[in-house]
Amino acid sequence: MTESIKPLLVSCLAIVAVLHVLYQPTDATGGALPLTSENIDMTLGKPIMIAPAAIKAEFPEAGKVVLGKVDCDRETAIASRFHISKYPTLKIVRNGQLSKREYRGQRSAEAFLEFVKKQLEDPIKEFKSLKDLENLDSKKRSIIGYFDRRDQAEYNIFRKVATNLKEDCQFHVGFGEASQAMHPPGTPIIVFRPDVALSHENDETYTGSLSNFDELKVWIQEKCVPLVREITFETAEELTEEGLPFLILFYKPDDLNSIKDYKAIIEQQLMDEKQNVNFLTADGKRFAHPLHHLGKSEDDLPVIAIDSFKHMYLFPHFNDMYTPGKLKQFLQDLYSGKLHREFHYGPDPTSNEIQSDNGKGTSPPESKFKELGPSKHRYTLLEKDEL
Repeated sequence: MTESIKPLLVSCLAIVAVLHVLYQPTDATGGALPLTSENIDMTLGKPIMIAPAAIKAEFPEAGKVVLGKVDCDRETAIASRFHISKYPTLKIVRNGQLSKREYRGQRSAEAFLEFVKKQLEDPIKEFKSLKDLENLDSKKRSIIGYFDRRDQAEYNIFRKVATNLKEDCQFHVGFGEASQAMHPPGTPIIVFRPDVALSHENDETYTGSLSNFDELKVWIQEKCVPLVREITFETAEELTEEGLPFLILFYKPDDLNSIKDYKAIIEQQLMDEKQNVNFLTADGKRFAHPLHHLGKSEDDLPVIAIDSFKHMYLFPHFNDMYTPGKLKQFLQDLYSGKLHREFHYGPDPTSNEIQSDNGKGTSPPESKFKELGPSKHRYTLLEKDEL
């Protein structure tokens, strides 16, 4: 547990809102503010946290970016509070709110500094007319605010939420004449616009309090973080670290209808499984290796499979997805051990064959997505079971 992380923490201590570096006591993270149980809450209230050398030169304004460091062996309460399972962990706090995502980028000063700069960018794009909204990316989820003026208290709340959730949604706003056709004077409106190219969802207007930060944040987070998420090589570590098995649709890049239907079926039939499994979509061209591991190629797409972080199991026929109960039974067979058992011994005599052309007394393919989880070459893992 003595993996060197000095180049990261010494050369590029910086982040946004409040970046906390959680480290081993042997680390030489000079220039960072030590955080303890006594001062952490006061420090989290600062607008942005992080700093030494290159960061101080780039962001000279006091308190704009502040770096904190925590001795997790000594400050066990803080380590537990922030669910630390590996060193180094870099947490981001904006406006006193912990960001859901931690820094997982390249361990270099240049990459880290660029990350900090992006965190300080305005999270909201302003539109000048309603016509501008016709050109929004239909593959992205958007939150649109219609306000009278920038100095409205409700806009300050909206902006604060946008700062904390900008990785999950695109945020847009219009003022005065640009948005007056969409709301009565003095009554701001906030609308969720789904990724219509990838889902069957419709626009939805927020009906809660525009003066309540927590209420608005919960609503926007529910809309911007969908039940079915896209896995990429950039997000794989984060998703794998959540520790839930993956139910994955591998799709052809131009096959948007399969994505829409898969999402709709998950939402209609498997909502009660969201605590037990991560529902994902994956570009079958980019993730050709896991497909090959399943005995499939790009020509076989779309393909549905489970990665349990131990083994991979193939859903036998994609079109069976449309039969009510089939996907749910596939998950139940994972939980009961049936999928694994049938790979070794063939179909149970009293049930339908799930793995009809894959069993033959062999072992199921080993997990491929587990390999994309936190790596011992990047982190010191702390009592971490990655299965």
